[in-house]
Amino acid sequence: MSKVFTSMAVSVDGYITGRDPRPGHGLGDGGELFDWYFSGDTPSTVFDGFRLSRESASLFDALADRVGASVAGRNTYDDSDRFGDSGAPHPAAPLFVLSHRPAPQMVGSAQGGRQTLVAGGIEEAITAASEVAGGKDVALMGGGVVTEALKANLVDEVILHQVPVLLGAGRPFFQELPAHIELRLVDAISAPGVTHLHYEVRR
Repeated sequence: MSKVFTSMAVSVDGYITGRDPRPGHGLGDGGELFDWYFSGDTPSTVFDGFRLSRESASLFDALADRVGASVAGRNTYDDSDRFGDSGAPHPAAPLFVLSHRPAPQMVGSAQGGRQTLVAGGIEEAITAASEVAGGKDVALMGGGVVTEALKANLVDEVILHQVPVLLGAGRPFFQELPAHIELRLVDAISAPGVTHLHYEVRR
């Protein structure tokens, strides 16, 4: 059965971007959050051009292999230059964009290529992604999407790639939640430039 998880780089003070994220500069002034993607000697077997440390590469590729579809929020979509209008953050998995306003280049509720606009709620977006994931898992991108999915009790795993920097401002990973959510630490891997923290959501 498909699982729903998020796997994102985050600063020690909890930001997934620095100040002033915008199209073409999706991380704002927080570009060092992605340094570990390109600072190693081991090429990713899933993402062309990524060269990670040995410790990060096996974990990163294992997570990427799990993804059958992704769900992103509108801010993430816009700041990522719409992933090339017909592309997606994952080289093979389709993307579902949760938005209540029309997206450029998208016609109606869907566009050719691998992008689909979902105008309903988070449940609709995750259901649609699960239906095309081919038995693989659904990956969530963006603090708003992750928070809404946590509120709806739809998240199975939270994976933080914690980069040793205090950004001081930016977009936070988690927004306000209505109640405490308990996590269980599954694994913690220290790697050059990043610590990988894998949590299971307790229900």
